[in-house]
Amino acid sequence: MAEEEERKLQFAPFHSLADEGFWRRLCSLKLDTLGIDQSPIPITGFYAPCSHAQVSNHLTLLSESLPPECHEQSSLASTVIRGNRNRCPVPGILYNTNTSESFRTLDKQSLLKAEAKKIWDDIQSGKAEEESAVLSRFLLISFADLKKWTFHYWFAFPALVLDPPATLTDLRPASQCFSLEEAESLKAACNEWRSSTPTSDVPFFLVCIASNSHATISFLRDWEDCQSAYQKVLFGFYDPCHLPNHPGWPLRNFLALISSRWKVEKISFLCYREERGFPNLDISLVGEALVSVSQAWDDPQFIPKAVGWELNKGKKASRCITLANSMDPTRLAISAADLNLKLMRWRALPSLNLNVLFNTKCLLLGAGTLGCQVARVLMAWGVRKITLIDSGRVAMSNPLRQSLYTFSDCLNGGDFKAVAAVKSLKQIFPVVEAEGIVMAIPMPGHPIPSQIEDSVVKDCRRLRELISSHDVVFLLTDTRESRWLPTLLSANSNKITITAALGFDSYVVMRHGAGPLCTSPDSTTEAGDALSTRIHNGGNRLGCYFCNDVVAPVDSTANRTLDQQCTVTRPGLAPIASALAVELLVGVLHHSAGIDAPGEIASSSYSGNNEQPLGVLPHQIRGSLSQFSQMTLLGHASNSCTACCATVVSEYRKRGVDFILQAINHPTYLEDLTGLTELMKSANSFELDWDNETNDEDETFVDI
Repeated sequence: MAEEEERKLQFAPFHSLADEGFWRRLCSLKLDTLGIDQSPIPITGFYAPCSHAQVSNHLTLLSESLPPECHEQSSLASTVIRGNRNRCPVPGILYNTNTSESFRTLDKQSLLKAEAKKIWDDIQSGKAEEESAVLSRFLLISFADLKKWTFHYWFAFPALVLDPPATLTDLRPASQCFSLEEAESLKAACNEWRSSTPTSDVPFFLVCIASNSHATISFLRDWEDCQSAYQKVLFGFYDPCHLPNHPGWPLRNFLALISSRWKVEKISFLCYREERGFPNLDISLVGEALVSVSQAWDDPQFIPKAVGWELNKGKKASRCITLANSMDPTRLAISAADLNLKLMRWRALPSLNLNVLFNTKCLLLGAGTLGCQVARVLMAWGVRKITLIDSGRVAMSNPLRQSLYTFSDCLNGGDFKAVAAVKSLKQIFPVVEAEGIVMAIPMPGHPIPSQIEDSVVKDCRRLRELISSHDVVFLLTDTRESRWLPTLLSANSNKITITAALGFDSYVVMRHGAGPLCTSPDSTTEAGDALSTRIHNGGNRLGCYFCNDVVAPVDSTANRTLDQQCTVTRPGLAPIASALAVELLVGVLHHSAGIDAPGEIASSSYSGNNEQPLGVLPHQIRGSLSQFSQMTLLGHASNSCTACCATVVSEYRKRGVDFILQAINHPTYLEDLTGLTELMKSANSFELDWDNETNDEDETFVDI
């Protein structure tokens, strides 16, 4: 009995090796394409003949083992990958589960049987003779923990079980099995086979020895011709195993094919191995096995049993790999930051356009309570390009309310807010493209002394350039008048503009409408009047922050007490308003009309079925913390607006900086230009006639 056990043909199991690049690509595919889809994925593994007498080769998975990036599930079709002498491609299938529980409860035996059936079907149909790599078909199951960059996985290399087992009658180094002439001819034939592009990655073949000792390598499909034409025929295969007493795993299914298709019972085989890329007959093996399968193999409905799950340290268990510790921290931060956004697209928001968010350039005017919060929420939405403008320094009272600053930023007179904010943003997320600019915004009602006029002119021009070079402008400053010039410049450049302003317990968040003269920078006032309140689709243009005012902006800080000069608000107000401001932007970016999107009013009956992926897109949002209430409002552009009407924008285009200086230095200029002065005169001259007659008899008193 012991002798019979020793004569049983035993095979060295296949070993797997999944490169880090494979797992990274799987993460990308899972997040960007597959989502929650658990459908099997065709993959490709690679292996080569043993190339070292002491080391076996593995079946390796690389980044290109997975399908190419695709946007539709139908694109996940099997992709033909050509190999080379060092990479023989082998087809496989991947089952990647959504949860660790699903991974543990997979019916592994059924999956193995299904893959074994594919191999058996390929043998019976003759496909294995044309595409011999299918004999080494493999299976991989996995669970990817995308938050921790940890992967649980298990390989299987399905092998058809020969019943009864094959008996090994001879196994020797190949150098002992051929004459000198045969050996030299065989090495030359193998070199030619391995060097030719069409055959280098064909892992199963026929070794034909003629009576004159000439060796030839042929395809499996040529079996019948070779059998009759040559004196000796061996069944060769690329053997990844280095062991001197055991052939490698690929021989198992090869024997099943030989026995089933060609009814050969005494099989001579060559375990082809190399050294430094050339055939080495000293480590290659030639063996002879007796295979006698049961008559059940002739039954068309018969499917042989299969084995093949890879062992982990001698046990039937899955493996685990963690890449987080080996990853560059910055790259890990990018992946972690993108994770939540990409997960949104799995179910909640499939239409989320991350490229638009990643590439949007945002200009934040004000780096105080609102600016700090807006910058952080923008980064959370994936915005990577942020510029902050502020002329102030960090005061001791700031860090508690302004989330980007710490105590150290207040020392020695305080760092400039714009600079400190950028430093903090890069500490939070190193790859953010943030820039801080220390600059004051010229304001109406704050006359400019002649000695600093040149400096103010430079600031005006620089602000215009900054607004022109960005996609979105956030107005987050403390005072009403500081928003006037950015509003004018944004309307002139037709930029998406979002305003957020705070009271003690109330806030307003709004988006400005499109510019009145966006179609032509040379429009005259008369030509622009028609466009001032209309947009291209014929609807009313949305108003800006100043459209509801009947007076021009003036100095709002003069003769004010300290509590009126400072932004005294309930601490919870700024985070609410800042978040709404960014959410409003994201809604605009995902609306088909963009900046021209009409204002919508939210209602209590809203069910979430709006055509827009993010729901309603309001013009204004006003809220009160004292009543814990919020409402959405709609206001159209005014022909008399001191900041965005066609008259003002046209005058700015004609006169440029001179217009700005006049508006700043002369408080009534904007009111005169827009007609507000005449409007107020008309209102003051309007008299009301009151009926002063009384009739005692008609008087009625009601107690309340």
